[in-house]
Amino acid sequence: MDEQTRYEAVSSRDARFDGEFFFAVETTGIYCRPSCPAVTPKRKNVRFFPTAAAAQGNGFRACRRCRPDAVPGSADWNVRADVVGRAMRMIGDGVVDREGVPGLAHRLGYSSRQVQRQLNAELGAGPVALARAQRAHTARVLLQTTTLPVTEIAFASGFASVRQFNDTIRQIYARTPSALRAEAGTGLGAAVREARTTGVPLRLAHRGPYAAREAFDLLAGETVARIEEISGEPGTRTYRRTLRLPYGTGIVAVDERSAGPWLDARIHLTDLRDLTTAVQRLRRLFDLDADPYAVDERLGADPRLAPGVAARPGLRSPGAADPEEFAVRTLVGRPGAERLVEAYGKVADVSGGGLTHVFPEPGVLAGAVDDPALRALAAALADGDVRLDAGADRDEAERALLRLPGIAPAAAALIRMRALGDPDVDPEGRPGSERWRPWRSYAARHLSLLGLP
Repeated sequence: MDEQTRYEAVSSRDARFDGEFFFAVETTGIYCRPSCPAVTPKRKNVRFFPTAAAAQGNGFRACRRCRPDAVPGSADWNVRADVVGRAMRMIGDGVVDREGVPGLAHRLGYSSRQVQRQLNAELGAGPVALARAQRAHTARVLLQTTTLPVTEIAFASGFASVRQFNDTIRQIYARTPSALRAEAGTGLGAAVREARTTGVPLRLAHRGPYAAREAFDLLAGETVARIEEISGEPGTRTYRRTLRLPYGTGIVAVDERSAGPWLDARIHLTDLRDLTTAVQRLRRLFDLDADPYAVDERLGADPRLAPGVAARPGLRSPGAADPEEFAVRTLVGRPGAERLVEAYGKVADVSGGGLTHVFPEPGVLAGAVDDPALRALAAALADGDVRLDAGADRDEAERALLRLPGIAPAAAALIRMRALGDPDVDPEGRPGSERWRPWRSYAARHLSLLGLP
């Protein structure tokens, strides 16, 4: 998009581009999402930025009305397999907060200087600024949806000190943390007073239509007892599962029914520092950063897929909450996965209902199971010979999977599609699927639901 096209999107308050770019108004010092309901500024006063971090780095503050920090992520980061796309997925997963820029660079196989240069050149912000913007959003959520002490929120959000936390909040939101918390007198914040026992309530934003029934149907057909459950009638279901996270464990719940362009969720964690990672896991699981407009436009032009696109606008290609777990489940199947949980699963630190365990770690399985294929896969995951983290090289991951015994090409492709969130995979290898690129994963979903080969 050129700047004139972006301005036209802003003038029409086009929500399709929320998260794809941001605009700032020089006369007010405020940056917004394209669909901001405020009066459209004059073109000469508008600047455009690819990320919220870039706008913040240029001295602009977040709009109070449209909350540009809460938009869906750009679909580009799911499509792209280059270093910038991989870096953005890892920053979203909290790698910079946990390991710093050197850790991010090591995972990418580049020097810190190279990563800094590439992100600055393309996004107008380096990894530290991008992670800082994400920390600020996490802090705002905790301030406005929990009654946790401000000091605890500062460290839970990933800040190194309370002073850094206070300075960042003031710079980005032009208010103190206490003022942000005071705004929670209406809306979500007013109903939340027991975050430690009930969890953190969140709205997981998505772009455009969302075919929730199909997403929940898929998850309902895959649930593994003790780590997952789905309750309620179609249309009002709630999906719940346990998660193994960097600092602890947690339970997440997501509702099928929604009153707006979001999914309502609740996250209960043993360590609040895992909030950002847990949110990103849910976003990948429910494919919330997809661009349904681009997908439906491309696939709807195919006569074979057009009926499905018309019947199910906004169909998503769900990912996986735990990539390593999904790889194991793909190999052993649902009954095999339930046996593994029963035999080797760890009792969850937080439990509720039928959720009692977290899926066993690869290192545990590698030293315990007898099946040669499962042992080889678990060992490769534990040793890092197969990487399925948010920033993994998808081509290399698929090649590494195919080198293992018992992993067929279709299984490797399915793991790539779901565990790595690749939007352009056809596990069946259908002839002519090239015409659906870069959305072959969505085409595969449509064909499956249409009952077509």
